[in-house]
Amino acid sequence: MKVLGVDPGTSVTGYGVIETGNGTPGMGRLVECGVIRLAGRTPLPRRLHALHEHITELITRHHPGILALENAFYHKNVHTTLVLGHARGVVLLAAEQAGLAIAEYAPATIKKTVVGAGGAPKAQVGRVVARLLRLKDAPRPADAADGVAVALTHILRS
Repeated sequence: MKVLGVDPGTSVTGYGVIETGNGTPGMGRLVECGVIRLAGRTPLPRRLHALHEHITELITRHHPGILALENAFYHKNVHTTLVLGHARGVVLLAAEQAGLAIAEYAPATIKKTVVGAGGAPKAQVGRVVARLLRLKDAPRPADAADGVAVALTHILRS
């Protein structure tokens, strides 16, 4: 089975696709990871539309069995939290339209599951992701490693 992990954002969204089963060793095999960059000065509706198209394309190309998504966190800036909620909604919509199962995890749960500490820094998350998946280096940029960590969280918790 393939798991698509997504760390949503309206400027940068990290993602990772991990395949498990079929004789894949350990935590599975990293199929693809990366980031979806959206122009910051572009109006929000246009960025959300582009995010939806990118996520839909990833789903179409990889046929994951489940989409694992990072929950919104509560930020000091209410506007930031609200905009992040919009990005999450677009990702949820794409998953629902594709008929995928959806799993959601809090940021601290992802870090605690993957690293062992809920307050782990991004660099540490990347290093542990690389070790768990037997990669030479951590996925780059850090947002891609975060997307992979979301997928790993689902694999480790299910």
